[in-house]
Amino acid sequence: MPIPHIPSTANTALAAELDHAINHKTKPLGSLGLLETLARQIGLIQQNTQPVITEPAIIVFAADHGVVAEGISAYPQDVTWQMVENFLGNGAAINVFARQNNCALHIVDAGVKHDFGPRDGLLDRKQGPGTRNFALEPAMTQQECASAMQAGMDLADTLPGNVLGFGEMGIGNTTAAAALMHKLTGTPVAQCVGAGTGLSADGVLHKQRVIEAAASKHVQAIEPLDVLATFGGFEIAMVAGAMLKAAERRMVLLIDGFIVSSALLVAARLQPAILDYCVYAHCSDENGHRELLASLGARPLLQLDLRLGEGTGSALALPLLHAAVNFLQQMATFGSAQVSEKSDS
Repeated sequence: MPIPHIPSTANTALAAELDHAINHKTKPLGSLGLLETLARQIGLIQQNTQPVITEPAIIVFAADHGVVAEGISAYPQDVTWQMVENFLGNGAAINVFARQNNCALHIVDAGVKHDFGPRDGLLDRKQGPGTRNFALEPAMTQQECASAMQAGMDLADTLPGNVLGFGEMGIGNTTAAAALMHKLTGTPVAQCVGAGTGLSADGVLHKQRVIEAAASKHVQAIEPLDVLATFGGFEIAMVAGAMLKAAERRMVLLIDGFIVSSALLVAARLQPAILDYCVYAHCSDENGHRELLASLGARPLLQLDLRLGEGTGSALALPLLHAAVNFLQQMATFGSAQVSEKSDS
């Protein structure tokens, strides 16, 4: 499986042109705050002083996790396939938010422990009926992990548009994400684990101990792909692959919450320049996400105390991308409006 090469978006001349365009709009310098940073970033990604948002999409990858057998979730594993059915019935939060923002939504069976059969609106990329229990053995073989990543790359390569958001569904996947964060950043497990689907304090402590024991058991997993195969999930591997391909295509990557950020962590260890393409939708209320974002050098757009997943934060942040490119394209300049740049109004 060849890993896409991601070039840096750094371009001194283009950055200066974008700064000039932004700074000469009819506003005090810096007064649009993070929207100015976002406009500049999107311009650098698209290599254009007049960036646009076209046909944005969100892909939700669903899969099950064998580590659920350790009692690390407040919900049974069947909720994964039931939520996929909810997505297909247009009844989930991500359906509502994607629809209100005119965002295409793609639902992928990456490895759900359920036979959906042929279904309209469901992309079947099933790698297996969930991963193995990483408390006992690696979640995936190297070949399975590579296959899942390749499936994600192939999907990202087929989509039109220039903005791709990522979502996930999988009971147990906050445990996988916490394990990935611990192994790849060295953050103590206690700072990585959270309530997930709503665990009690005792449940969170049990989850912590399961991850700590598994990390000790799989101490040989050090390299990013080894860590992903050992502790990850089919959906997390697909997200990582899709991110790499989307960045290679110079798309804007709209990063959702804790699980999606753990997939990005893997991708960034493989191709560090991928971070140039990432817009961080929000800081999740899941314990560990704030520190994970800090390790990625991220500044999230929103703080809404979300911890649902599904790509909901990405969908909610999408209007801010439109706002960033629209002000750059449509606002008057001081020259065109004949307004003094030193005006206090």
